[in-house]
Amino acid sequence: MTDSDSLVFVVDDDDSVRRGLARSIQSAGYRVETFGSAYAFLDRVDSVTCPACVVLDVQLPDLTGLELQRELSGALPIIFITGYGDIAMTVGAMKAGATDFLAKPVHDTDLLRAIGQALERAAQTHAVRFELNAIRLRLGRLTPRELEVMALVVTGRLNKQVAGELGTVEKTIKAHRARVMSKMEVTSLAELVRVADKVGLCGAAEIRAPR
Repeated sequence: MTDSDSLVFVVDDDDSVRRGLARSIQSAGYRVETFGSAYAFLDRVDSVTCPACVVLDVQLPDLTGLELQRELSGALPIIFITGYGDIAMTVGAMKAGATDFLAKPVHDTDLLRAIGQALERAAQTHAVRFELNAIRLRLGRLTPRELEVMALVVTGRLNKQVAGELGTVEKTIKAHRARVMSKMEVTSLAELVRVADKVGLCGAAEIRAPR
């Protein structure tokens, strides 16, 4: 991932601070979007499709930075900046998942270091979400019976055992199993188990898709 693949949001109600932060961040090659209020930023969050982080002022005119952090519920890594912070506020923000807490005026070196770390975390989260979405899309290709077969196969049951549980013959289960492997884009049982485990399907042998 290059810097231009990611996005840094700056949320601060001070125009001059916002512009200064944006210049510093852009000079490092990052894309930047700035907002003067928490609500303006919240209107943008749902459409984010790339790794991103937020440089967030604690004192805002509508929601405080800490209130906005609760609204985001961990959706994006947050770097707090403030001229009025105290130890209790810093500890609270970090416990709630903030990646850093910087005092104004913020030095470029500290800011860019914090952004780099936040975007690294965001990229990892983004990759996991992308993979899970891809797996769920493949699961959506399965018929109800194929989903039942997969749920049993990943628990280690043999084709004969699966056939017995589903009231059919082994030959039919082999056919279903082959289609499951193809639709899930895997080539081995071990790979199928790993994929199923990522979406919580392992251990779900008693789950039955609706007929």
